[in-house]
Amino acid sequence: MNLLARRITGDRRFERLIIALIVFNGVLVGLETSATVVERAGTLIEWAHHLILAAFVAEVVLKLAAVAPAWRRYFGDSWNLFDFTIVVLSLLPFSGELSMVARMVRLLRVLRLVSAVPKLRLVVATLVNALPGMGHVLMLVALLFYIYAVAGFHLFSDADPERWGTLGAALLTLFQVATLEGWAEVMYAAMETSPWAWLFFISFVIVGTFVMINLFVAVVINSLEESKATQAADDIRAGAPDGDAALLQELRAAREALARVEAALSARKP
Repeated sequence: MNLLARRITGDRRFERLIIALIVFNGVLVGLETSATVVERAGTLIEWAHHLILAAFVAEVVLKLAAVAPAWRRYFGDSWNLFDFTIVVLSLLPFSGELSMVARMVRLLRVLRLVSAVPKLRLVVATLVNALPGMGHVLMLVALLFYIYAVAGFHLFSDADPERWGTLGAALLTLFQVATLEGWAEVMYAAMETSPWAWLFFISFVIVGTFVMINLFVAVVINSLEESKATQAADDIRAGAPDGDAALLQELRAAREALARVEAALSARKP
């Protein structure tokens, strides 16, 4: 039973079937927003949800059987724990006033697409790993917003109290400017009282928007490289085919680097 479960869960076709069911579940959730579709095929959609849930339960059972009796191997994986939690929530008998909760749980099942597709898992891992670095960037952004908001209050509050009359209003105005939505109107309104107001807005747009966006992109790219390295190391430890390929590629690169060093040393000899 253990070997059979491993073969099934390790088969690419099984993985594709689960992904197809998750996508189909998402389509059903979208169809339920149409009153006409629910009226005509509500019962059929409900049965389809039950069948999809049964397939997800079977998937969990097979994955548990594949690692039995070492259950920690299953629950030690955060993605497996995520899938297990969603399946358990789907099995809870929500009814009456809690029927809306059941619909939300069905919607959560669409998120299983993240755990089912390795590339999406990598993206999520990248965003999670980037949070500490983003925290420092956000602190810098908050400091920049605060400085410009206080400066804007003192410069423009008398002429435009609706936008700059309070610190909160100034912060909201700067947020509008940072989104580049209608910021020119705000600038021209300020320039009616101060011809040099454009320096304030241009500098904020350059520093607060373009520079900060590049900082966020840099943090995410750095985190992406770290996530790829971590995933490659995990694949190698697990003995996965992709991990073996990555290891062979690294070995080839090392050999090429050594060959270049040897050639350079040979060229330097008299």
